[in-house]
Amino acid sequence: MAHLGGSASTDIDAPLQEVWSVVEDVMSAPDWQGGLDRMTALEHDAEGRPTLVETENDIKVRRIKAHVRFSYEGPTRLSWSQEKGDMKSVDGAWELEDLGDGRTHATYTLDADPGRVLGLIIRGPVEAATRAIFVNGRPAELKRRVEGA
Repeated sequence: MAHLGGSASTDIDAPLQEVWSVVEDVMSAPDWQGGLDRMTALEHDAEGRPTLVETENDIKVRRIKAHVRFSYEGPTRLSWSQEKGDMKSVDGAWELEDLGDGRTHATYTLDADPGRVLGLIIRGPVEAATRAIFVNGRPAELKRRVEGA
C-alpha cells in the first residue's frame, strides 16, 4: 500500500524571522505550493492565525479535501494534522533553524497514509510523482518564495 512520507531540506538566504513569516502565513500557501489549490480558514486563534483549515489538493489521480489543524511554535516550527478528510491520516511540519549570517535551514516533513482505496490508486510511478511534489519539492518552493527567485 502506498505511503507518502519523508522529509526534505534546504538552506535559504534570508533571516529566520523572514522565512517564518512566509511559513506562518498558511493561507498564502496555495500561491507557492504546487498541488495545494485552495484553503479556507474555519477557526482562528487569539492572534488571528488560522488553526483549522479546509484544504483542497490535486494529487494528480484525483482531488482530495481535508480539515487540517495547525499548531504554531514560532519562529521555528509549524505543524499540522488532518482531523478529517479523504486520506486516512496526514501529519506534517516545517522546522526552521537559524544558521546565522541571515541564513535559515528549512526542513519539511510529511507523513501521510492515503488509506486502502487511495493507496491502491497511488502506487509505483504515481506514488513517486506525488512524493516529488508534496515532499521533495516543498523546500525549494519555500526558498523561491522567500528569496524571490
